[in-house]
Amino acid sequence: MQETLRPDPHAEIREEVRKLCAKFPGEYWRKLDQERGYPTAFVQALTEAGYLAALIPEEYGGAGLPLSAAAAILETVQAEGCNGAACHAQMYIMGTILRHGTDAQKKTYLPKIATGELRLQAFGVTEPTSGTDTTALRTVARREGDHYVVNGQKVWTSRAEHSDLMLLLARTTPRDQAAKRTEGLSTFIVDMRAALGNGLTIRPIRTMMNHNSTEIFFDNMIVPAENLVGMEGRGFRYILDGMNAERLLIAAECIGDAKWFLRKAVEYARDRQVFGRPIGQNQGIQFPLAKAYAQMRAAELMVQAGCEKFEAGETPGEEANMAKLLAADASWAAGEACLQTHGGFGFAEEYDVERKYRETRLYQVAPISTNLILSYIAEHVLGLPRSY
Repeated sequence: MQETLRPDPHAEIREEVRKLCAKFPGEYWRKLDQERGYPTAFVQALTEAGYLAALIPEEYGGAGLPLSAAAAILETVQAEGCNGAACHAQMYIMGTILRHGTDAQKKTYLPKIATGELRLQAFGVTEPTSGTDTTALRTVARREGDHYVVNGQKVWTSRAEHSDLMLLLARTTPRDQAAKRTEGLSTFIVDMRAALGNGLTIRPIRTMMNHNSTEIFFDNMIVPAENLVGMEGRGFRYILDGMNAERLLIAAECIGDAKWFLRKAVEYARDRQVFGRPIGQNQGIQFPLAKAYAQMRAAELMVQAGCEKFEAGETPGEEANMAKLLAADASWAAGEACLQTHGGFGFAEEYDVERKYRETRLYQVAPISTNLILSYIAEHVLGLPRSY
């Protein structure tokens, strides 16, 4: 397969990321999967190479690269059999601080995030009772003098045990007192090192894939008022502001997964002999792979279109949502075809297919479910009545 359908301005970045990923082969990820461990060495290598600071401006110690470069980095990580979910959040969470934080917050946190001295990997939004209905969240931050007191709970807060900072969304105005349901929510930078054991409790959640997911409890946790991002009550808008970038980057990862599955399946189909001929000669093997390839290429073009619009300063809501939808479907189709091509061997850990298969299944559900994307397209693109 060719790398991309268009001339690739980030070909050199892809090649360097590929070399880095070669140092972390399947055995590395299989061992972590068994132990439910965090890929510390891999994350550190990405950090030292500057890839996790790709979107941080040069004035704060980052590379100052465009979103398409970050997408190329994460796509390549996945295409090489690694798992960027261990650290991808830092790329899109950071944007909230960059766009809406104070000068003091930017100078305090961004340079340290760029060097790896601080990890910003935790995103405290989802709650057990609200799910994707973010405006219904119940975690409360109450202002008391020069600080806020936070009480509540979050769930599916991935990487909380391996992050120094968390971006937290909490209600600062009771819902029944807010002018709109999207108002009264505020965003905070939480120093988890200081808060852990002092009002902050983290409990791991074991899932079908090694995603380092947790649930978090706040019991009178103190957050300095200076850690409020932007204006009080406008946090929901700040979170939404970063979601187009998030969806485009996750879509790029799905493209990478699809490329990995297709490469593995094609190689196996060429070599595997049954009934005296390679199984790749059979249309029952060929057609699912060919269709998955076509899906992947179509999704790839939508990712590129979304990145171009984002980099032009426009709002790529339609493109970002469709990219996430199409790419998640493409990676899942490629995973299905790859597993079926391998037959029984696809379930064997040593082939890595079953691990990647479990990992890519997540993106039908998170960070936003397929159904909510369809609802967005129906309402905001097609002009149909709001369904929720």
